[in-house]
Amino acid sequence: MADKKVFVCAECGNETSQWVGKCSACESWNTVKEFKVAKQQGSKRSSWVESSTLKSLNELKGSLGKSRIKTLAEVDRVLGGGFQSGSVVLLAGEPGVGKSTLLLQIACAFSGGVKYFSGEESAEQVAERARRLNIKSTGLSLASVSNVENISEMILAEPKAEAIIIDSAQTVYDPAFPSAPGSIVQVRESALRLVKLAKQQGITLIISSHVTKDGTLAGPRTLEHLVDTVLYLEGDRYRSLRLLRGVKNRFGPTDEVGVFEMVESGLETVANPSKLFLEERTTQPGSVISCIVEGVRPFLVEVQALATKTQFGYAKRRSIGIETNRLELVLAVLEKRLGLKLAEYDVFVSLVGGMTVKEPAIDLAIAAAVVSSIQNSAIQDNLVVFGEIGLGGEIRTVRFDKKRRKEAERFGFDTVSAKNLKTGLAEIIRAVAQVR
Repeated sequence: MADKKVFVCAECGNETSQWVGKCSACESWNTVKEFKVAKQQGSKRSSWVESSTLKSLNELKGSLGKSRIKTLAEVDRVLGGGFQSGSVVLLAGEPGVGKSTLLLQIACAFSGGVKYFSGEESAEQVAERARRLNIKSTGLSLASVSNVENISEMILAEPKAEAIIIDSAQTVYDPAFPSAPGSIVQVRESALRLVKLAKQQGITLIISSHVTKDGTLAGPRTLEHLVDTVLYLEGDRYRSLRLLRGVKNRFGPTDEVGVFEMVESGLETVANPSKLFLEERTTQPGSVISCIVEGVRPFLVEVQALATKTQFGYAKRRSIGIETNRLELVLAVLEKRLGLKLAEYDVFVSLVGGMTVKEPAIDLAIAAAVVSSIQNSAIQDNLVVFGEIGLGGEIRTVRFDKKRRKEAERFGFDTVSAKNLKTGLAEIIRAVAQVR
């Protein structure tokens, strides 16, 4: 029987019957690729019959909330109380960030049986990593399998598992589709089949996936729509800090963040992130403490700035952990409203600890650190600075003001944030950047 040709968009996974230069769904150019799909035959698909029984709302109401499975504290926080029985979770992150390590720790935290399928490593390699991390579990079974048919058979085999882990989506393939593992069709069809099986059996399914250079999930975007929860594990491989964010969650919030530290024994939960960020803080010109909010959790972080006389005609602007566009905006306001000649300075700003911040509440801390560095005067070491800077030089209030103040008070700091918009930027900076 002849294969069927399908044209699939590499960006959104939209299918068309013929090739087009521009995808009609996401309007991306030159992203439609041709794939050959074998026509399904035999009875292997006959077992995948969906239930046609209708049940009343009263019969189903309230059953989900009673089946939360507790694992790691920070993971449970992001999920909204733990894993939901029968849910499908997608864990994404850059290569080397620690996805496999976190998956192995999660697997050992389940009280019931867990079946771990690794397509990237052999079962012996996974077991060796578990020994290196000093992880022991009698309910964890390992297998190095990539064929989704074999995986399905092993999932259905006794004993029934409480959770299934697939590491990773790019290695699993369905033999019914003659394309390479990791291709758009294979990632989508294999994931779809595993999701159906998990839903039918009421098993928690966790799938790992790589992210591309621009920070999006590898494979079709439809992979995100197939799962119940999407988690991103973020961090710099050269630093120990790791953040776990939930960007989609059908059973809980999406505004929580879990904090981990990578150590020799794996990923350790960080109960007090502010203490971690301020461990090596020293009081010097260009250094200021600010309070940022990730999800709904406030963190105290150190913002450092260094302003040096430029040696060339064009002043440099560099930032680590802070958007360069935001830095340039703050510098433009300082130059316009305070009359500082910043064109004469190369300005470098860094957020200590490996965090990346996009929220505007960091504006005032950036401004204070830059002015402190230019004046070579240290900022009072008992101050926490946060606030959004408007183009007119006013300081705007930010969300979670009370939480930020409470976090600062917990560590013995005084807060400097402008709730009165009539207070000028010049007065704020002069009040904060004092010569010690």
